[in-house]
Amino acid sequence: MNASLLPDIAAQTSTACLPLQRVGMAGIAQPLRLHGERLAARIDAGVSLDDAGARGIHMSRLYLALEALEHEELTPALLARLLDAFLDSHAGLSQRAHLDIHCEALLRRPALVSPLAGWKGYPLRISASRVRGAALRLGLRVEIGYSSTCPCSAALARQLIQQRFAADFAGRELRQEAVLDWLGSSAGILATPHSQRSRAILDVQLGAACHELPLLALIDGAEAALGTALQTAVKRADEQAFALANGQNLMFCEDAARRLHRALRALPQLDAFSVRVEHAESLHAHDAVAESRWSREAA
Repeated sequence: MNASLLPDIAAQTSTACLPLQRVGMAGIAQPLRLHGERLAARIDAGVSLDDAGARGIHMSRLYLALEALEHEELTPALLARLLDAFLDSHAGLSQRAHLDIHCEALLRRPALVSPLAGWKGYPLRISASRVRGAALRLGLRVEIGYSSTCPCSAALARQLIQQRFAADFAGRELRQEAVLDWLGSSAGILATPHSQRSRAILDVQLGAACHELPLLALIDGAEAALGTALQTAVKRADEQAFALANGQNLMFCEDAARRLHRALRALPQLDAFSVRVEHAESLHAHDAVAESRWSREAA
């Protein structure tokens, strides 16, 4: 059948006469390329329907335009071209285009001491939008897992160990061998601080001059600031190094949020950001949370 003879219901005049801010699709399965890796993503794509008299948009045109994500590295330039394609295919109908990419970035991370390495997943959302004729707006949202050891708990544990030491060595001569044996026994180190698996949610707005997605810089800077990023493959030496890192990086959720805030401020690609940290308490049945925000405009 001749395609030109098929009815185009979307082109018919609407009886509602009401513009819509966003119309499109959600949860589109789509492969993409990011940092050399092929990832499976779910995509939300849409445009505004500014022509109040139009019945609807051409969703198939948005769907077909997404094919470019399969063949090229994901960059701000590619996202800008994709949104332009959305708008070009809806000339006269739409002035704004939107794209949200939901995926998990897979990065190979080395162990702390041993030569082992393993893959770690970072939940990621990339949000891009464009008004016809205006600059691209681009944001990243990434989640980073880490360990947090409570400073208060550490201090209380040290106090109990001091009290036990004073009791066990009262009136005794302090010989190095005896002290070392005591330090290596469960009777001596009778209390340990509590720690918990925690996560940081970083939501950043990229500057217009950013030519690549600074995902690695974002993750590496955040993990370095925290000092206790979750590990993948480990040997006992790595586990011991991780225990040392936790002991040297005692932090409340407030400490973690401030560390991340300073790390993000050091990235010149960012125009704004928000930080949220969540410590899944092992002492309490609730979480401890802290948030911080910054924008270049408000600074």
